[in-house]
Amino acid sequence: MLQFEELRLSLLEQESPLKELKEALSIDALKEEIAKLETETAKEEFWNDVANSNKVLQTLSGLKNKVKKYEDLVADYEDTLTLIEMSNEEEDESMIDECVESVERVKEEIEKLTLETLLSGQYDNNNAILTFHAGAGGTEAQDWCQMLFRMYGQWATKHGFKFTTVDFLDGDEAGLKSAVVVIEGDNAYGYLKSEMGVHRLVRVSPFDSSGRRHTSFASLEVMPEIDDTIEVEIREEDITMEVYRASGAGGQKVNKTSSAVRLIHNPTGIVVSCQVERSQHQNREVCMRMLKSKLIEIKEREHLDKIEDIKGVQKEIGWGSQIRSYVFMPYTLAKDHRTGFENGNINAVMDGEIDGFINAYLKQQSQVKND
Repeated sequence: MLQFEELRLSLLEQESPLKELKEALSIDALKEEIAKLETETAKEEFWNDVANSNKVLQTLSGLKNKVKKYEDLVADYEDTLTLIEMSNEEEDESMIDECVESVERVKEEIEKLTLETLLSGQYDNNNAILTFHAGAGGTEAQDWCQMLFRMYGQWATKHGFKFTTVDFLDGDEAGLKSAVVVIEGDNAYGYLKSEMGVHRLVRVSPFDSSGRRHTSFASLEVMPEIDDTIEVEIREEDITMEVYRASGAGGQKVNKTSSAVRLIHNPTGIVVSCQVERSQHQNREVCMRMLKSKLIEIKEREHLDKIEDIKGVQKEIGWGSQIRSYVFMPYTLAKDHRTGFENGNINAVMDGEIDGFINAYLKQQSQVKND
């Protein structure tokens, strides 16, 4: 049947990208490394150094996961080809929809895995820490900041990532002034690092009784969560610690004691805070991890040799510095000013459909490196 033959040819076009993907992922080299690490874990003295053992096991798990993703994709490709050929032989028209769905799934998975090969940065596989700040403009900007907060929460949920609020400061009347969240999942930082910058909103304000159009700004800072395997020297005398009472979203009190912690890194002016844990000690530990992550991220971004050389620079959250615009009126459009990628379905974007923007940025950065 013609439809099945067209589907078969469409699937066979993916054979070459699948082979290229194997080379890009270095599957054979990964299998050799897995075998080497498994030999190491079998040695009697393996657990003598627990910290190193855990690091080896974590590395081994990550390598196995990469190989499994590719092998599962190859199996899906082969199963889909068999399904199409069998359905064609039996002239079973009832299988057309299932075959179409399978071919599209294989194509999407190849594209997704191909994009993952672009995540080659040292910290791309880490969890991501996101910090939201409302720009000037009071309630309007604070409401926009909370809309962004929700958008990334929706994105995380769609990808099966864990979204944890670490700090949250309510807006004066609505929305939020600032918030910090941790998004946990494979390559979370690799994907979300593209979202760092100022986001601009254009809409008719629900807070303006005259129905006028308003422009609002909010900034998003993204940094990798750094674990204890990476050492960063932070001197106690360089840190100022403040405590305050925690409060949750919407003004709900988390507790009545001053357990929330704010740390100020005096040499750089960097400020981090946490209020979600029950004790000052726990909140301080989270703050220290965030401070370490922030120092590392800035160091990597600015290619500096020493942590002491870092200077905290805060760009103005306003005109001329936005990476993306979200327009609700007079038309609907979300457009990235770095890549030119756009999506006219603004409601889908605000519901977390931002993969198109992320993928376009990753592809652009890959082209820049290759040029």
